[in-house]
Amino acid sequence: MTPTPHSHIPLSVWGMLLFLSVIWGGSYLFVGIAVKDLSPLVIVMARVVLAAAALLPLHFLLVGPLPTDRAAWTAIIGLSIFNNVIPFTLIVTGQTMIASGLASVINATSPLFGVAIIAAAGLEPFIPRKVFGILVGIVGVAILKGGAIMGQGSQSLGILLCLGAAASYGVGSLWAKLKLKGTPPLSMATGQLLCSSVIMTVLAFSFDNPLQLIDASKESWGALLGLSLLSTSFAYIIFFRVVARSGPANVLLVTMLIPVSAIAMGITVLGETLDTMEIIGTVVIILALVIIDGRALKAMTAK
Repeated sequence: MTPTPHSHIPLSVWGMLLFLSVIWGGSYLFVGIAVKDLSPLVIVMARVVLAAAALLPLHFLLVGPLPTDRAAWTAIIGLSIFNNVIPFTLIVTGQTMIASGLASVINATSPLFGVAIIAAAGLEPFIPRKVFGILVGIVGVAILKGGAIMGQGSQSLGILLCLGAAASYGVGSLWAKLKLKGTPPLSMATGQLLCSSVIMTVLAFSFDNPLQLIDASKESWGALLGLSLLSTSFAYIIFFRVVARSGPANVLLVTMLIPVSAIAMGITVLGETLDTMEIIGTVVIILALVIIDGRALKAMTAK
């Protein structure tokens, strides 16, 4: 299917973008509930195992057997590490130290890392607008912590962990650009979740106690099911549908919207709050994404 030019987004795609931002934003709410009962490694293990179990039969139904060539699986394994194992673990660990809304704001910097890493690798030009957007994003992150990212306290560590997750997503963007060629989108999603399930199961049983799932509360299990089935499996299906209908550039719009829904859910459900500096930092980071995206600037100059 030929993507629709990203300057003309159908109303139905806008609806999917908004819905995707809500269910991805909901992942931070689900984690915020689950961390009260469960450890990060166990949460991530349950997330990818349940999500893979949901996508696998759908893959066989819609696509057929999984890829069998070594190149495809090399690409998928790398993607599972950079897009699932590392960032999921860092974000969940970070959320034991900072609010879910703040974690979503920091994770929204992943496109900034992606642009910088892909440009540094020489795959895309480092144009002035993107450089300026990255610098604005750095300022936004600094504002979140009052310019003291390296300060003392668990909040600083939580911010750094979430920044590490965003950087991992950026490396994942480079890996996908270099390695993923001709692999069906649903195969990528299903394959990386299967690989992540193996990796996280080994890590959880080696360094943690997955048996804590047996004693987890109904609220935690509900959060795990929402996290894996809604915010992971179903989100992947919507995500690739958006990419197919309007091109990958429009996914950046979701990144701008996720913090809004995540912050709203964190405040209304978890009773979280954002201070003035965090609100300002959020606005600056979203502005950086708008600059990187470039469409709003083009629309303004065209008038």
